[in-house]
Amino acid sequence: MERPCVRVPREAGERTRETLAAADLVDEAHEIVVDDGDIYLPVTDADAAEREGYDVVYRDVPTHDTQRTPADLLGFDPSYERLGDVAILDEDDPDRARRIADAILDSDLPVRAVLDRASKVKGDLRVRDWTVLAAEDRDGRPPTELVHREYGFDYLLDLSTVYFSPRLATERHRVTEQTAEDERAVDMFAGVGPFVIPMAARGATVVGVDLNPTAIEFLRENAHRNGVEERVTAIQGDVRDVAADHADAADRIVMNLPHSADDFLDAAATLAGDDCVLHYYDIQHEDDPFGPGERAIREAATGYDVDVETRHVVRSYAPHELNVCLDVRLSR
Repeated sequence: MERPCVRVPREAGERTRETLAAADLVDEAHEIVVDDGDIYLPVTDADAAEREGYDVVYRDVPTHDTQRTPADLLGFDPSYERLGDVAILDEDDPDRARRIADAILDSDLPVRAVLDRASKVKGDLRVRDWTVLAAEDRDGRPPTELVHREYGFDYLLDLSTVYFSPRLATERHRVTEQTAEDERAVDMFAGVGPFVIPMAARGATVVGVDLNPTAIEFLRENAHRNGVEERVTAIQGDVRDVAADHADAADRIVMNLPHSADDFLDAAATLAGDDCVLHYYDIQHEDDPFGPGERAIREAATGYDVDVETRHVVRSYAPHELNVCLDVRLSR
């Protein structure tokens, strides 16, 4: 049976596969085919792959040998996320959660631990509680620690001590691909570095600030892991307290703290150079998702011309609420 495949030169195959995997487009049920110097990577959504700029063709590709899945063991298809070698559930029924966890570990999935969300994200450090449902002690790591691979970069993190959302991978890629070599960038809420690392890899000099000291430790480690430590400065603290030390320096600023980013706009205005692109994240009602953020930016950015270059919906956040991004150019 013919399947949609992304066709690239063989030497670009692994890099392309990683990019497609980060965008959740890899068709795991079918095998990759090499033919006459090209590699054909089966994808789940031809339209989405074309929107990403790939050459999509249809051809016969063999199916993978059947693997034992959690659904095979349970008799139903459970809902879970994978982050590195950890599976994440969001189950209210403890007995059902443990059945699913046992099935995941007994399946052929490359998973060593299964966690259940035990609280919402809370506090200034944006962490949540977890219930460890099942775990295999393979290398002495805590069950909440993992290495996540995204668009070719590795991120070491511990879900019990830092905030991280794999659902924003495509959005992070959209922003960081705009970064130019020799830019000076600031991520005001950097976490473990999913904006900082790719921007530095593109040749930018990047300052990452976070209130969470553990996140900053992971950021430094991840900069080293990905070979960009010489272009990354990691600072633990409230960005409002350190903005003056980097005043008028930023060509690009990321503000991914959507519930309260408006409280930090004065610091962003302090950081911004003469010509600066601001990526401002917000959560607002669907009736006016962009207006409140745009008005707040214009009010804070005195002394700048404010040009909204992109109004972008990242995802639905809750009923009638949208997570959005404003890409704004500030020109002094």
